[in-house]
Amino acid sequence: MTPAARLAAAIEVLADIGARRRPAPDALKDWGLSHRFAGSGDRAAIAGLVYDTLRRRASAAFMMDDDSPRGVALGMLVRERHLDPEAIARLFDGSRYAPPALTDTERSKLASTDLGSAPPHVLGDYPEWLDPHLAKVFGDERAEEGAALASRAPLDLRVNTLKGERDEAQAELADLKPEPTRWSPQGLRIVLAADAKSPAVHAEPAYLKGLVEVQDEGSQLAALLAAAKPGEQVLDLCAGGGGKTLALAAAMENKGQLYATDDDKRRLAPIHERLTRAGARGVQVRTPKSIGSEIDDLKGRLDLVLIDAPCTGIGAWRRNPDAKWRVRPGALEVRVKEQAGVLDRAATLVKPGGRIAYITCSVLDEENGAQVRGFVERHSGFTIAPPAEVMTGALGERAYLFRRAVLTSAEGLLMTPRRTDTDGFFVSILRRAA
Repeated sequence: MTPAARLAAAIEVLADIGARRRPAPDALKDWGLSHRFAGSGDRAAIAGLVYDTLRRRASAAFMMDDDSPRGVALGMLVRERHLDPEAIARLFDGSRYAPPALTDTERSKLASTDLGSAPPHVLGDYPEWLDPHLAKVFGDERAEEGAALASRAPLDLRVNTLKGERDEAQAELADLKPEPTRWSPQGLRIVLAADAKSPAVHAEPAYLKGLVEVQDEGSQLAALLAAAKPGEQVLDLCAGGGGKTLALAAAMENKGQLYATDDDKRRLAPIHERLTRAGARGVQVRTPKSIGSEIDDLKGRLDLVLIDAPCTGIGAWRRNPDAKWRVRPGALEVRVKEQAGVLDRAATLVKPGGRIAYITCSVLDEENGAQVRGFVERHSGFTIAPPAEVMTGALGERAYLFRRAVLTSAEGLLMTPRRTDTDGFFVSILRRAA
């Protein structure tokens, strides 16, 4: 397919997403099934155009004064792909399989890209209802933080230290040109061009033998900040597919006892194969029969409970840009209730002197600092570990610069794409009195 034909296809997919209010992956899959002539490179390019348009939907629509699929696609080519009007006109030339030629109005809008009068939610490309929530956390910098959350994420890998070292993994993956991550001592980063097809990491020998796992650097750091130690009794309470369980197992060096569970047993399905591939031992996966019953025997016994809490997922918008346009205020209310319940449950499991690592991939205070404040009010036996102390203990010589990058509060620390070039993650360590 020509670049112009790919653009026409992307506009068609965007129209389907809007008309049927469906997730982008579903619309892209259906388009591919009904256009089997399109090769894998074509499908990847079309998906890239669709996701880039969703990333910049608000600012593109404002710039073009047009929120139609065509309008936002045109604006995206300026906002995200940085094309000039003449380059765009060559794509929108009305030839066979190409989008219809540009109108005079569209040409005029493309030539005038000033967003100076745009409100913060447009500059930051996020839903307007979230503006007061983001202002509470970031103040006048919320547009810049939102814009960074709209950027394309790199592909990050965590090196599994149970199987090898970072230099070894970097050498094995040399064809993908990975570079060491800035903060995580176990991370490798593969930067992808806007129109690049994601590499087949899952087919690489380094992945197949368990030397690397796909995991954002921020997620790696969150697990490191939990500071699981060899010989401890540790629970990953919201384990899901096991990403942080694997990181905890590596930190514990297969010494001690690690438990993993999740209220939704379907989320646990991938964890068994992943543990085997990683060479993780001493891990018990507790599949729930009824909420709480699978870990009743662990009450008051654990050194560490890690909570990768259910949340709105705002911190992961770089990887799932259509999610931000589907999230609603009601979802925040639901997540806040769930988080409080999980925290209260964890409090019963930690032994005296033990700790809870509370983690979200959200940047909202309602899900982060407010949750921690509410928890310590309900549970007087717990205190908040000073964030500076947590970072120094986990990151060593990297801690000084990391402390300057993150946003810290009395309750914990917040990573964001703008500040740390990671997904957005909040981390708080809560200690139970001995």
